[in-house]
Amino acid sequence: MQTELYWRLGCFLGVLALMMLWERLRPKRQAKLPARRRWPANLGIVAINTLALRVLIPAGAIGAAVWAEHQQFGLLQQVSWPFWLHAVIGFLLLDCAIYWQHRILHQVPLLWRIHRVHHADTDFDTTTGLRFHPLEILLSMLLKIAVVAVFGIGATVVLIFEIALNATSLFNHGNVALPRRLEGPVRALIVTQEMHRIHHSQIPRETNSNYSFNFSIWDRIFRSYTATPKKGSDGIDIGLKEYPANSDSTHLRFILAIPFRQPDQADAGSDNQEKDGSAQ
Repeated sequence: MQTELYWRLGCFLGVLALMMLWERLRPKRQAKLPARRRWPANLGIVAINTLALRVLIPAGAIGAAVWAEHQQFGLLQQVSWPFWLHAVIGFLLLDCAIYWQHRILHQVPLLWRIHRVHHADTDFDTTTGLRFHPLEILLSMLLKIAVVAVFGIGATVVLIFEIALNATSLFNHGNVALPRRLEGPVRALIVTQEMHRIHHSQIPRETNSNYSFNFSIWDRIFRSYTATPKKGSDGIDIGLKEYPANSDSTHLRFILAIPFRQPDQADAGSDNQEKDGSAQ
């Protein structure tokens, strides 16, 4: 478990530093608010989430994977397949589960109240990929534990997935853009900044699309893909209308209270009538 912590922390800090450097050198969009107003809360919530997981679910998904391996529990533990095949199947199962978790968070009003903490960020940069309410982090961990146990996914595969999920969240929320010649080919496999920025649009049809985190194929398979935003990449209005850039939504205490507060305006993300017709 100690080795796992070193690997995860090292990769997290390395990717975060690289993304922040990239954003500083080649920012895609002008920020509405300076980083000094947004980053303390976005980074501070990471510490709270880490502490919550360590206290409430200390073993996590990797602990569940170790148990499944020792007990030979779960579907993949019943077959003698090579590690690479086990790894590919296990990774895809977890990635598909996260896609559906994300989609359900948008479609169930009670869960949307929790998830809107992430969408209430008034700008879109790599720290947005860290801004999740502790309740969402705990629910996500419980889902991963269930998937790991049912399918018997190995501990090494789970560790690889957890590292990749953290890294891609930092990557695809970056206030940067890949060179145009690379954007299309890369997006065909993994979620890019241009693809995921659409998901943070204030237009409900765009907010309720592009749910993938790692592999972009899930949105195409499950018909939730939006290729281009209505206002163009540089014209996307980021965030939620009920949490404008001049509000208190950059304060940590306010962020933690969002699920328990009624916003002033109707939620852009809670209209289930629009969600199912959002794919283009």
